[in-house]
This record gives sequence, C-alpha cells and structure tokens, in this order.
Amino acid sequence: MVPVAPAVVVLMGVSGAGKTSVGRAAADLAGVRFIDADALHPRANVAKMAAGEPLDDADRAPWLDAVATALATDAPCIMACSALRAAYRDRLRADAPHAHFALLDLDRLTLESRLTERAGHFMPAALLDSQLATLEPPTAAEGVLVLDATRPIDELAAAVAALLVPRVD
Repeated sequence: MVPVAPAVVVLMGVSGAGKTSVGRAAADLAGVRFIDADALHPRANVAKMAAGEPLDDADRAPWLDAVATALATDAPCIMACSALRAAYRDRLRADAPHAHFALLDLDRLTLESRLTERAGHFMPAALLDSQLATLEPPTAAEGVLVLDATRPIDELAAAVAALLVPRVD
C-alpha cells in the first residue's frame, strides 16, 4: 500500500467550540493554509444569522458548495467548518474524499459562555440552541476524531495537525 496524505482536515463543531483558534494554530504547526468557512458564506446567510435567524438547508447549500470547492482546490489546508449534519460532511467528502474530520466537542454551558464573551462575530449566542439541535454527532463509521475542546489549544492543534501525516489506505 502507498501512504496517502489527506489533503485537508475539516475541523468541525458548533459556533464557539474553538474551530478558528485551534484551526489557525494547527495550520501554523503543519505549515499549511487555514481557511475559515465562515468567510465563504453568502452575504444573505451572514445577514440572516446576524439578525438571530438560524440557517436552513436551502441557505446552507450554496455555502457547502463553496466550502467543497475550496477543499478541492486549496489543498493542503485546515478548514474550520461547522459541518453539523452527516449529509453536510458527505457533501464535503464528495469533493475531498481523503479529508479527515475532527470534531471539537464541548458542553452547552461552556459554549454559551464563550459565545457571550466573543466580540466581533456575526453569530449571536442566541443561535446556539439551533446549532446544537442541528448537530448530528458523527458515527463510528464516519471516522471523525472527537476532541475534548476544553483541552489546551496547543494540544488540540497538535492532534489536528497530526491528521495530515500520511497514512496507508
């Protein structure tokens, strides 16, 4: 078997889990590009979320297409993307079949605290419940690395960056 290096890691989780902080640190550690999927949202999505309205699947479809395109064309990279539903993860895997996924897992109370302390982000804490309701925890068959997001950023970044090490398929 030939070692296959996944071109990308999708760092997933609900808003406030630490995707951007951990993703940037992991990308720096791995020497690859960091992409925040939030920057790929159409303006209408950002406006809707900023107004406190949750997105639905129709809203997310063009965004997921943009994320999938970035994963396919900007490799190697670490992408911070909520990827809350299995169908969304499947959509991303269609364009990036060797992608690894890692979930930053955190309890609701800590998430809420992080969101209320965060400044300058369009996603209000009021949408946390809708994100948690949308989240479909990955199954064992998906092979998603689940990380305790209360761990220090440097430990989480090292675990995420390690997913870019070649593996045998």
